Amino acid sequence: MLKSKTRWVVQDSVPEAVNKLVEQLNITPLVSTLLVNRGIVETEEARSFLFMEDATFHDPFLLPDMSIAVNRINQAIANDEPILVFGDYDADGVSSTTVLMTVLKDLGAKADFYIPNRFTEGYGPNEKAFRWAESHGYKLIITVDTGIAAINEAAIAKQLGLDLIITDHHEPGPELPAALAIVHPKHPKSEYPFKELAGVGVAFKLAHALYNRVPEELLDIVTIGTVADLVPLHGENRLIVKKGLKRLAVTERPGICALYALTNTSPEDINEETVGFILAPRLNAPGRLDHAGPAVELLLTDDTEKAKSIAKEIDGINKERQAIVNEITKDAISMIETEFDLQDNKVIVIGKEGWNPGVIGIVASRLVERYYRPTIVLNFDAEKSLAKGSARSIVGFDLFQSLSKCRDILPHFGGHTMAAGMTLALEDVPELRTRLNEIAETNLSNEDFVPLTEVDASIPLEEVNLESIQQLNLLAPYGTGNPKPKIIMEELTVSQLRQIGADNKHLKVVLEKEGTSLDGVGFGMGDYFHQVSPVANVSVLGELAINEWNNIRKPQIFIRDIKIEEWQLFDVRGVKQLNKWIPNIPKNDTLFIMFQKRTAEKLALDSYQLNIVHINKETQSLELKVDNRNIVLLDLPSSKALLDLLVKEKQPSRIYCHFYHELEHFFSTIPTREHFKWYYAFLMKQKIFNIQKRGDELAAYKGWSRETIDFMSLVFFELDFVTIEDGLISLKPVKAKRDLEESRSYQAKLEQITLENELLYSSYKELKSWFDERVSRAVEHEEEMTKWI
Repeated sequence: MLKSKTRWVVQDSVPEAVNKLVEQLNITPLVSTLLVNRGIVETEEARSFLFMEDATFHDPFLLPDMSIAVNRINQAIANDEPILVFGDYDADGVSSTTVLMTVLKDLGAKADFYIPNRFTEGYGPNEKAFRWAESHGYKLIITVDTGIAAINEAAIAKQLGLDLIITDHHEPGPELPAALAIVHPKHPKSEYPFKELAGVGVAFKLAHALYNRVPEELLDIVTIGTVADLVPLHGENRLIVKKGLKRLAVTERPGICALYALTNTSPEDINEETVGFILAPRLNAPGRLDHAGPAVELLLTDDTEKAKSIAKEIDGINKERQAIVNEITKDAISMIETEFDLQDNKVIVIGKEGWNPGVIGIVASRLVERYYRPTIVLNFDAEKSLAKGSARSIVGFDLFQSLSKCRDILPHFGGHTMAAGMTLALEDVPELRTRLNEIAETNLSNEDFVPLTEVDASIPLEEVNLESIQQLNLLAPYGTGNPKPKIIMEELTVSQLRQIGADNKHLKVVLEKEGTSLDGVGFGMGDYFHQVSPVANVSVLGELAINEWNNIRKPQIFIRDIKIEEWQLFDVRGVKQLNKWIPNIPKNDTLFIMFQKRTAEKLALDSYQLNIVHINKETQSLELKVDNRNIVLLDLPSSKALLDLLVKEKQPSRIYCHFYHELEHFFSTIPTREHFKWYYAFLMKQKIFNIQKRGDELAAYKGWSRETIDFMSLVFFELDFVTIEDGLISLKPVKAKRDLEESRSYQAKLEQITLENELLYSSYKELKSWFDERVSRAVEHEEEMTKWI
């Protein structure tokens, strides 16, 4: 048995709907299944999703207050009024600022941008910034990717005579700011067809309205912000990214080209993963550690040399950010392990003075990945008595709703279901922890704390081929709401299994079923080499891809998880070096069983700190609980019954067989009845024989071992045929005929030979069958019981 790392939640397919799309769109069953399982059932909807290059963008004037915003901006341009674009310091905010600045400059506006300092001003519009803007002659402020929660700041703007246009996409609260215009797809009065735009998507719609055309030349920047902000990649977001990736492949923007060159990225290979893991982190880095200004300058500049210089600076900041994240994460893990009982903390709320507030969102994500609990990480400012932080969540726990119930102690917070940011009084942190844990206690079950993997489909191995994988590209670009498809294949055999890469970190497998095979690679899964037995039926979860090597193209699967639902046998018989196999056995739920007390000393087991159980009675075998545990059989039992009772009608997860033994009965000579007959006649002639002094001489004469002489003598003694005293053996008068098998030693010898034959010298297949005959009865019994439950 091998437990999966996560819960596999598999979508149920509707065969009729799948077949319909296959026939009407001429797509493979795999692609059709994925569409149906993602809720795309109707033919035209599926056609639009797969072939959306010809789709059009929605009318921007369907967004609330768009006409008001456009008229006021055009008025400012006509009157040569200075305009201030107020942005945010993450990649979405940076790209939003870039988009609007590009449009305003192109339309002849006198425009500047302002991004607050994360450390001195915090998130979003603030009174000090607005007063600064008024003092510098600005009459119009346009927010991008921020502002929907700026109730007080909107009131300040009105007092100062500033016109405020808010463009945002974050969740609106119960009260909206009193701004001149609020352009927001989730505005209570919004009739806009698509609600999930990123901040840069809203800025793009404003650009669309200002130009009175779709500014596709901006889609490279819009794509970066859309991917970086993890908004759902369906609807208009999908259209943005699909078109935008093509723009990124041919972009001539010096800033993006500089990042390509710095990171050795080939523009023609650009995809959503390049954006998410190479471009976005670097554009995020300046705002996380200092100020986001350089990131905006990088995207806006037309100067190639300046772009190279800024890109190099930003890359250095990103490396510094990575080091800080690693340090804080290590510190946070230590704090959780020593100060928090996870049984009582279903929501982790931790903080410390000195933690960089710019990166604690990343730290929160790492902690969620490690502990799988909603997590808030805070920076404590003792001087201001404030705590500022970021939150990340798990499936089933709505952060925004939960934090909304704590508004009385959260003067500033905003975000989404899965992520949020906040500021609160330092003294209210324990209260926040208590309240969120009470909410989690009510809303989350124990199962909710087991990591979840949503699987798109369970497919047969024969459906995996080059054509079906190539058609998967129709589902791209992938991201939030449209993740890269994860599939499972069940009950496969493993024809090849090996470790590859430096330090054997990775796993290479060949999976088979009914004559079809598939190569698989599990990055970082090298340890699974020791967790999969040779004949196991495995189920794998992963992502399909095409492997191209030496002009040969083959299907393959990138394995993310493996599950084995049957018990497994691991054969370590004859592997004398214990350090070759014991360290590879999971220590949790593992019992190391020895039947001979001196085995621990003989094998020097003390150094391994094992959970050892000594069994020498049948009742101990019978009563030992081994269900769902691993058992390691260190040595041979003295009788078959000890082993029978240990596993009979029980369900161990794994059985490791080592079977250490000192004396090999199987290869020693077991005397035949002719041996015994001759020896008896010999003793009858000798009357008295000195077995102690002359036993070796007799053995050599007959070509037997000395052990054979001693064994036959013991059998005669147990049958009361002879007396043995001071090394002298002599026959006794025979009172009755007795069979050799009446001797305990003879019986034990035969049993040990049988045991050795079945357990020591059998093949792997024979040994597996031996245990199957005993263990399988429990499985059959469970299946029978299941019918009645």
